[in-house]
Amino acid sequence: MKVEAAVLFGTHQPYKVVEIELDKPKEREVLVELTASGLCHTDDHLLTGDMPVPLPMVAGHEGAGVVVELGPEVTRIKEGDHVILHAPPNCGQCRWCVTGRAYICDRSAFALTGYGADGTYRRHFDGADIGAFCQLGTFSPYTTVSETQVVPVDSDVPLNVAALIGCGVTTGFGAATKVGQVREGDVVVVIGAGGVGTSAIQGARVAGAATIVAVEPLKFRRQQATKFGATHTASDIAAAEGLVRDITRGVMADVVIITVGVMHGDLLAPAMQLVSKGGACVVTSVAPASEMQVNFSLTELVFYNKRLLGHVYGEANPIDDFRRMVNLYKSGALLLDEMITREYTLAEINDGYAAMHDGSNIRGVIRYR
Repeated sequence: MKVEAAVLFGTHQPYKVVEIELDKPKEREVLVELTASGLCHTDDHLLTGDMPVPLPMVAGHEGAGVVVELGPEVTRIKEGDHVILHAPPNCGQCRWCVTGRAYICDRSAFALTGYGADGTYRRHFDGADIGAFCQLGTFSPYTTVSETQVVPVDSDVPLNVAALIGCGVTTGFGAATKVGQVREGDVVVVIGAGGVGTSAIQGARVAGAATIVAVEPLKFRRQQATKFGATHTASDIAAAEGLVRDITRGVMADVVIITVGVMHGDLLAPAMQLVSKGGACVVTSVAPASEMQVNFSLTELVFYNKRLLGHVYGEANPIDDFRRMVNLYKSGALLLDEMITREYTLAEINDGYAAMHDGSNIRGVIRYR
């Protein structure tokens, strides 16, 4: 079938909306008519080249919609199901998947290749194959995906907000609750208050943190952070260090979560200074693949028993964790509607990313229907 798609043809170039050919679903695949796709910063790393991928590629990996067609041998999904797509490709059968760690399935390597584990493509443009980021390519109103990458949700959940659970909310929320293991009464610092950072703030709040400091240079985002659970804000790490020192009487934060737009090695040392003895620093942000240098005190890491933790996707098990987040949304504990600053058409995708960069969005969403 012919569909429109926002395609990235080269680094440091704007997205172009073109007509592509999308294949019907094959074995264990489904065709999803998307309602919405989030404008996640991870896709922007493709454009900047921080995350190298073969181009051209249909980007987008944060989507939700309705299953409209099944391929052969599909057993988990039926036509008409409302579903959230989840980003890491997975097999559902390997050691990592069967122990609830599908986010590090070996097939996740194919998130960056544009093609599946069998070496084939489902999208074509101008007579040639074209890849899809994370095997999803949600910057198009239709997508053919593996049934292992869709999770059914209740039909009363608005799909434009459900799309956010597909990556950004899951990653930030899990950074606090699963990776950082925030506990009741903890002091938490979140560095960067965009979509993922706002989700980390909410995760810390739901987990019972007593003090949540949002570090964010942009006034609009600092103001918004307090609506999602931040008890204090600071414009930079230096200001946050003094604030946290005063609040904790010098003990510092139990958990520090880094959710800036782009991670760089020189950010780690000041972030680690915010961490208490026995505390943890959780690195959530993506760094340029070419950067290899990090400077911070190894002595403090050892003798102060500090922990430095990396993760992907908030260590989420989508089949279980999506259900939990939907329940939290329904109860009012997880604010999703409030995270969407503005909705865009597919043709306005470059405007949406411009708003992300200038900080006027918490989260932008492409709305298809």
